[in-house]
Formats: sequence, C-alpha cells, structure tokens
Amino acid sequence: MAHETPNQVLQRYLEDMIAAEKSFENQLRAMSNEGDFVPSKQLFAQHADETRTQHERLTGRLQQLGGSPSALKTAVAHVFNFSPKAAQIGHDAAEKSSQNLIIAFTVENSEVAAYEALATAAAAAGDHATEQLARDIQEEERRASHNIWQLIGPSSREAFEIVSRAA
Repeated sequence: MAHETPNQVLQRYLEDMIAAEKSFENQLRAMSNEGDFVPSKQLFAQHADETRTQHERLTGRLQQLGGSPSALKTAVAHVFNFSPKAAQIGHDAAEKSSQNLIIAFTVENSEVAAYEALATAAAAAGDHATEQLARDIQEEERRASHNIWQLIGPSSREAFEIVSRAA
C-alpha cells in the first residue's frame, strides 16, 4: 500500500469498524429471533440496538474527518458474517442459542482487539477524539462480552438437558 497520511489511515480503520458493526448488528438481530433461550434473545436484541449506535457514532467521526462509509467493505462484511454459522452444522436445534452465544462472544472479543488497534493508531496520530471514541466503544464491547459469557453456561446446560432427554 502506498504511503498514507495519518488521516487516511484513520479513515480506513473507521471504514473497517463501520462495516463490521453494521454486519454484526444484522447478525445480532437475526440471533435475537433464533433459539429458545429467552435471556440470550433479549441480550442479542439489546446489543443490536447498541451496535447500531456504535456504527452511527463511528460514521459521524468518519464524516468529521472528511470520509464516508465504504459500501464495498460493508458488502464484504455481510458476506463473511455467515461463515461462523457453518460451525452449527450437526447441532440440535435446542443448541442454537448456545452456538449463537459462542459466536457472539468471539465477535465481541475480536472487536475489543480491533478497537485497541484503532485507539492506538488514533493516539499515534494525535487524534484524541477518535481515540476516545474507540476507547468508549471498546468498553461497551467488553461489557457485552462479559454479559454474553454469563449466559453461555446456563444456555448450554439447558440445551444439554433437552438434547439428552431426547436420546
């Protein structure tokens, strides 16, 4: 890649995060309608709303820096958001909530890492507004990850009881 200005690098990072958040919002909304474990469905719906505000805040910051979201990156992110679902093949329908929680936990922690990269790059560029935005959203992702983690065990236990009774 050719040399970029600090502003161009930050715009690219923001475009990536916007595409990821838009894609994950759609995935969370779908997950909120899947499975039978009500607490996970509620958590997915709530976090989908939070994710929408995240990509709106990121979009606002990108526009302040003179950029706009990349339609191509958003389209590519949507294509790849279905790949974790392949891991659910071979699982009973009763395990859908647990599998979705595992996917969501993985995505949340990936986002924590991505926001670390954005915050670090923004700090290096002297862009305190972008750095603070990244840190704020990173903390939201940490909380979401923690909340998801708290549901994996109970959901898995419930699924196991349903599946093992059927045998």
